[in-house]
Amino acid sequence: MVTSGIVALVILGLSFLFLEIFIPGGILGIVGLILLSAGIFMTADSVLQGVAYVSSMLLIFGILIALSFRISRTRRFWQRFSLSTKQSNQEGYVAPTADLENYVGCEGVALSPLRPAGTAEVNGNRLDVVTEGGFIEINHRVKIIAVEGTRVVVRQIS
Repeated sequence: MVTSGIVALVILGLSFLFLEIFIPGGILGIVGLILLSAGIFMTADSVLQGVAYVSSMLLIFGILIALSFRISRTRRFWQRFSLSTKQSNQEGYVAPTADLENYVGCEGVALSPLRPAGTAEVNGNRLDVVTEGGFIEINHRVKIIAVEGTRVVVRQIS
């Protein structure tokens, strides 16, 4: 009776670990490790021996996972689960520049309705801007009052 419970824990733990590959999130993997560890721990004659068994199992899992990323045959398997495309400037992807701080205090014109986000032209450059919360119509003058990372905050001026 006890043996069938231990076998069930080990099989259930391995099943959860296998499912973690296809349903990522971590919960199934953690539950699988706990069930597998409990099943292995219950096979030991003493607590010290159980800790040694579980520690060995975790060490072996760690080594197998590390090797699976190193060996070319299994590396291709892991590449199926990761995004391999990159966004490059040649394809038109442009990351926002960090020099937006220089625009604080500058004035410009709203090129689109700002409700609250939109586009404004400041010093001849088009910028994605956000108002303080209100609506600003097209062609109204705006002033940049703050820059928070890539978020440019504007206020309507008369």
